[in-house]
Amino acid sequence: MTRHAAALEFLLGRINYERVAVLPYGERQLKLDRMRTLLNRLGNPDAGIPIIHVAGTKGKGSTSALIAAVLHAAGYDVGVYSSPHLEHLEERFCINGQPCTADELVALTDRIRPVVQQMDETAAATGDPSHQPTFFELTTALSLMNFADRQVDAIVLEVGLGGRLDSTNVCQPVVTVITSISLDHTKQLGDTTAKIAAEKGGIIKPGVPLILGAMDDSAHAVLVEMARNHGARVIEATRDFGFTYRPPHEVDAHAAAGELDFGSHQDEAFELRDASLRMLGKHQAANAALALATALELRRQGWLISTDAMRAGLAEATLPGRIEVIGRQPTVVLDVAHNVASVAALVDSLLESFAAQNRTLVFAASKDKDAPGMLRVLLPHFQRVIATEFQENPRAVPVEQITAWCREEFDRLGRPADADNLQACKLPADAWALARRGAAANELICITGSFFIAAELRALAAVASPPHVPA
Repeated sequence: MTRHAAALEFLLGRINYERVAVLPYGERQLKLDRMRTLLNRLGNPDAGIPIIHVAGTKGKGSTSALIAAVLHAAGYDVGVYSSPHLEHLEERFCINGQPCTADELVALTDRIRPVVQQMDETAAATGDPSHQPTFFELTTALSLMNFADRQVDAIVLEVGLGGRLDSTNVCQPVVTVITSISLDHTKQLGDTTAKIAAEKGGIIKPGVPLILGAMDDSAHAVLVEMARNHGARVIEATRDFGFTYRPPHEVDAHAAAGELDFGSHQDEAFELRDASLRMLGKHQAANAALALATALELRRQGWLISTDAMRAGLAEATLPGRIEVIGRQPTVVLDVAHNVASVAALVDSLLESFAAQNRTLVFAASKDKDAPGMLRVLLPHFQRVIATEFQENPRAVPVEQITAWCREEFDRLGRPADADNLQACKLPADAWALARRGAAANELICITGSFFIAAELRALAAVASPPHVPA
């Protein structure tokens, strides 16, 4: 076994709540004291590095990438910790857009191993397994160690689940961002947006400014009240800043970017017009507006961030799996949308920026998601559906269940669920082969429904259908 394989085995062998059938969420499983102990024994690698802490139901990964791109364009070295990864664990620890290397991961794991073994011994001696660090806690610590080693100027920390009990919530940020609140992880976080907001609002810190995205009134009221109780100034979408978005058209035929106008209505008015936005969709424009509002708040704190840097960051920022065009002729779009709100944003972008009229959907979902709700949004816009089941995570909905939900939705739409319109392949590779085999050059194939199906098919689809370059 190579040293890299051994490092991965050590990390992935820990308690990994990303790969269990039912996600737990409570103080018994997620202990911030355990994370603090781990960081203390590692010498508190995050100490002294400015941190931007980002939570939200959707958009937190893209917003983190956009903030980092703007800061890097301004001349800062920026580390981003994100989750989950699509293809390689090292993707979770990026500096200036580049993942940590395999050698760096091995060295970091070698350093953390004895500390973990000490904590495991304490757990064994006390008979209390809750002292054992989890996979997510270890990757959080590894990211902070990596960023400290590389002496970054800033860290963008993306929350994994919720906020209040997330392992990233031991940080002391200079600004916090909550991108959006919608129904997701309802068994863990609550069955209303107000309850979910209360969990995500757990990242709000005393006196630390909060950048707040657009959300419904109940979630908004909860977060504003939490911020008031913490003495945290709130900079919120619509009231304090806004944007307009002009989408590109016919992205099937050529790479194209949208345009963003942004305006801040705070103490000092600020405008940015005709900014090129490489990430597709109005939802990404909303994320870009959050990133710009964050940059303005940092500039207020003394950071040197020019308007040109903001413009350059928006034009350069990308993130795999976010309405990512990975093939042409036919157009192949990969998106990690995994709840009703995110698939609605995906559909809007497909309708406004892609010309293809014939569309094939390759869909898989997790058991803890509202798959019927997602299919209700998606199916009216696809002529052909291929249901599948990701293999590398036990939370996959059986392909037979997805097929049954599709039949119900086709019936509601008054469409036949025959072999031409609805097909099922248990293995994602077979689903991809079937989709590719039946698609004409001017059609579109969309792979979505879960991070996990995107991860299992991204490399395969990219190799099979590389982007077309016109002669």
